[in-house]
Amino acid sequence: MAKKASEDKILTSCGGTQQMIDLARKEGIPTVFDRAATMKPCPIGAEGSCCKNCGMGPCRVPPSKKEGEPAKVGLCGATAETISARNFALMVAAGSAAHSDHGRGVAEVFLLAAKGEIPGYGIKDEQKLIQLGLDFDLDVENMEMKELAIKVGELCVGQFGKQEGELVFVKRAPLKRQELWRKNNMVPRGIDREVVELMHRTHMGVDQDYKNITTQAARAALADGWGGAMIATELQDIMFGTPVPTTGYINLGVLEKDKVNIIVHGHEPLLSEMIVVACQDPEMHALAKEKGADGINLAGMCCTANEILMRHGIPIAGNFLQQELAIMTGVLDAMVVDVQCIMQAIQKTSESYHTEVITTSPKAKMEGAKHIQFEEHDPVNTAKQIVKAAIENYTNRKGKVNIPKVKEEMVVGFSHETINYLLGGTFRASYKPLNDNIIGGRIRGIAGVVGCNNARDVDDEVHLTLIRELIKNDVIVLTTGCVAMACGKAGLLVPEASKYCGTGLAEVCETVGIPPILHMGACVDNSRILIAATAVVKEGGLGDDISDLPAAGAAPAWMSEKAIAIGHYFVASGVYTLFGTTFPTTGSKKYTDYLFKDLEEEWGGKWDFEPDPLKMAKKMIDHIDKKRKALGIDKARERVLMDMEMRRELDAV
Repeated sequence: MAKKASEDKILTSCGGTQQMIDLARKEGIPTVFDRAATMKPCPIGAEGSCCKNCGMGPCRVPPSKKEGEPAKVGLCGATAETISARNFALMVAAGSAAHSDHGRGVAEVFLLAAKGEIPGYGIKDEQKLIQLGLDFDLDVENMEMKELAIKVGELCVGQFGKQEGELVFVKRAPLKRQELWRKNNMVPRGIDREVVELMHRTHMGVDQDYKNITTQAARAALADGWGGAMIATELQDIMFGTPVPTTGYINLGVLEKDKVNIIVHGHEPLLSEMIVVACQDPEMHALAKEKGADGINLAGMCCTANEILMRHGIPIAGNFLQQELAIMTGVLDAMVVDVQCIMQAIQKTSESYHTEVITTSPKAKMEGAKHIQFEEHDPVNTAKQIVKAAIENYTNRKGKVNIPKVKEEMVVGFSHETINYLLGGTFRASYKPLNDNIIGGRIRGIAGVVGCNNARDVDDEVHLTLIRELIKNDVIVLTTGCVAMACGKAGLLVPEASKYCGTGLAEVCETVGIPPILHMGACVDNSRILIAATAVVKEGGLGDDISDLPAAGAAPAWMSEKAIAIGHYFVASGVYTLFGTTFPTTGSKKYTDYLFKDLEEEWGGKWDFEPDPLKMAKKMIDHIDKKRKALGIDKARERVLMDMEMRRELDAV
């Protein structure tokens, strides 16, 4: 029988993924890759030109096809730019709510743990706790650690319901950026308040000025990046440990035939941390042996994977687009999910195998899946219950085992604190060596490449093409989320990857002993990139604001509302930010021009769209070069070997 056209198309650059796609088609099991081939996106909705915010619609307002033809408007008279801005803002609101609700859950558990009301959690990074106390202007010198933890927990929880004033982490940003936010009325007052107000403004008949909508969207996004997401990252580090470089493995080959295999999938590490503990329990291992298994093998998927990899070296089974494929290996005994990026399709796929899909959050249930609710007051027992369910399911395995023999080693865990230490050591921790190498030209600039996988693209390929082009041109890359996983699977998260770099970046990486692409964590940890960028500004020599830096950001294969929220808080923080695949405002030229051009004058950062990864790389490098020229560091400097006389002259100045 002849293949369908979609079956001949290259769908992924990952060998393990391709092997499982071929198996799925042979077995007649549909996957996200097949659904992407048969279901085309709505062209009007994809461009943000459809309004369904009231019962008179949906109203479709595509661009006029003939010159001079009157622009279409909705029944209420809403213009294309108003509709596009509202749709864009709704994505920002949902994305900000998702990350910030994650942060709220972490803050609530942190406070309960600080009070001693729940077992299993503690304080692993006292130094970071003290720093948060200083951020909140607490008298840390005269407070016991428990008292400090309780007070910090209360204040973090309070950030969500604040009605007036400013979020406390806003003052971490460069002073010039803070002044711009205040001037433009963009400073978040409280996390929940900004999301609620943005949702109100997008309601039919409320805010009808696309610029005004975009400003409030920025305030909600900043409430995420410099609020909810930053709270999540900081408190997770305090409770579970601030990541330091560690090695791990990635891809479907980390699953083991003769062991009980459990995958934790989602985004919140509160439960997964306890599952790590439960999987090490002798009682659980004895039960696994009793059922005929050689032990228990825990792996992660999506951003939960990044969390437990960074802190424990737990392997990653795969990224967003590999979740159905992991079930098809035939050895996955339980897929334990919490929130965000969980495909409903995994339950249908599991019905052809023995895998138990276990939901754990009251916010995210799934028809047909088993639900074991995470009880925050008794997290260890909840984790043991889940692990036991997986062990009991081991004896229900059926059919062939199909584990791709594909896995790669990687080095991860480059938190802001770690980078600071690696560059200067314990007593001289500083970003100065990084700044000096940027000023001197060995490093051309910095790129943040983050985001999701999207089945509309060749899986992983856009990420890898972009990043390889950047490091070849001496641009160091900071990465999080599923992009980081793509790099890991391709063997780019090891120091040896410096062989793909330009000579300047390669020299720096080989000297320090780091990969040219630094894995900084889960998608919620994009706040680490904000802190790192601010540290570069404060170190000096590269301008007074994030917008002055020779830096750019990209999400080449974004797919979630969280990505739009993240992109908008980077733009509002002064970063040139490009998205690939598609962009949700292109149906309105006027509004898109505002985001892609005019915002730079107002905020110092702007949006852009480029689906071709090589063209995206060129745009990013051109922007970096433009910033280098503005700083006066675009000219190559002759390297001079200084003798003692020259050094004495410097000391005398």
